[in-house]
Amino acid sequence: MVLLPDVRDVAPRLATGAFILNAGLTMLKADQGTAEGVHGMACTAYPFLQRIPAERFTRLLACAEVAVGGALLAPFVPTRLAGLALTGFSGGLVGMYLRTPGMHEPGSPRPTQEGLPLAKDVWMLGTGLGLLAAPGRRRRAARGHRCRPGHHPYGHKAARRHVRCRCW
Repeated sequence: MVLLPDVRDVAPRLATGAFILNAGLTMLKADQGTAEGVHGMACTAYPFLQRIPAERFTRLLACAEVAVGGALLAPFVPTRLAGLALTGFSGGLVGMYLRTPGMHEPGSPRPTQEGLPLAKDVWMLGTGLGLLAAPGRRRRAARGHRCRPGHHPYGHKAARRHVRCRCW
C-alpha cells in the first residue's frame, strides 16, 4: 500500500524537487571550466574534497541533486525521508555559503552580492526541516479489524474513540 504525501507537503516537494532536479540535470552537462569552478568553490569550504578530481566531483554532485530532486518529486517516497535527504543536501550548501570567504559580510550572515546565489539555498534547508517535522503516518487496519481479546476493557467500540489504539 503506497501512502501519498499529505496535501500540505505537495507544493514544497514539487517546487523544491523540480528546482533541484533541474540543477542536477544541467550540471550533468557541465564542461571542464564549470566543473573546475564548482569544485574549486567546494574545496574552499570543504578542503577534504581536493582529493577528488573536478569532473568526478561535479558528476557526483549532479547525481546527488538528481537523486534528491527525484525523491522529492516521487509521491511514493515518504515525506520525512525526502525531508531528510533535502536537509542533508541543503545543509551542505548552507555550510559552503558560511565557510566561503566573501560570500557574506564579515561577522554577519547577510550575503554580499557574490553570495546571493548561495544564500538562497537557506530556503531549501527550511523546507527540508519542515518536511522532516511532518507527522508520521501509521497504516490503518482494514475494515473489520478485530482487537486482541481483552485488549480493550470496554470492547472494540470504545477503542474507536481512543486517539491511539496499539493494534491500529
